[in-house]
Amino acid sequence: GPGRRGPNTKGLLIGAIAVVAAVVVGISIAMFNGNPDDKNSDGQAGATPAQSQSTEPTPTSSATNGRLPKVDAADSSVQLSGGAAPTTGVQGAQGAGGKYVGGLNQVGASATWSVDIPSDGAYTLFTRYSATGEDQSMTVTVNGKEFGSKLGLRNWRHAADGDFAQGWTRSYVWPTLKKGNNVISVSCQPGDKCNILLDQFWIKKGRVTG
Repeated sequence: GPGRRGPNTKGLLIGAIAVVAAVVVGISIAMFNGNPDDKNSDGQAGATPAQSQSTEPTPTSSATNGRLPKVDAADSSVQLSGGAAPTTGVQGAQGAGGKYVGGLNQVGASATWSVDIPSDGAYTLFTRYSATGEDQSMTVTVNGKEFGSKLGLRNWRHAADGDFAQGWTRSYVWPTLKKGNNVISVSCQPGDKCNILLDQFWIKKGRVTG
């Protein structure tokens, strides 16, 4: 009789609620699973350009890892002229055997480096040198064209005049170089101040300061 209808009704209600709950859970699971898929797609789409960008300047990456050229100014591959010559005697040079280039303090003296570059673009030419007393500056020529500004060779170490062992430091300029061979020259031109010792040259990709 009536007493049995209650449990049956409750059973049907519980069953219906279970079905609705199952459907809701199913929808939730489907939605939950859908979101990560969308994110993965976005992630993959986002990653593709990033991979292309990092793949495009491959020479840059290898360059950034320290693969761009570095040379001792006194190395035989650097052409010295106008009185510039390899020498030793002043402590602190990092060139092989403690050699560096002296004899630059005369008009016409120069050190010329022929260097291969992996791609066109902006680069930084670093020069390790020693200056004492007054600040110095010399002319940079890149592929036959004089660079827009002088290579500033300041006495950052505040070394006393003539105390070159205490004057070692570095300077840089930001030339635009081409893929392949580039000829870079540091020279003493009329009006320059060239009383320095040259130790090393090296190049880094981009316009950097260190």
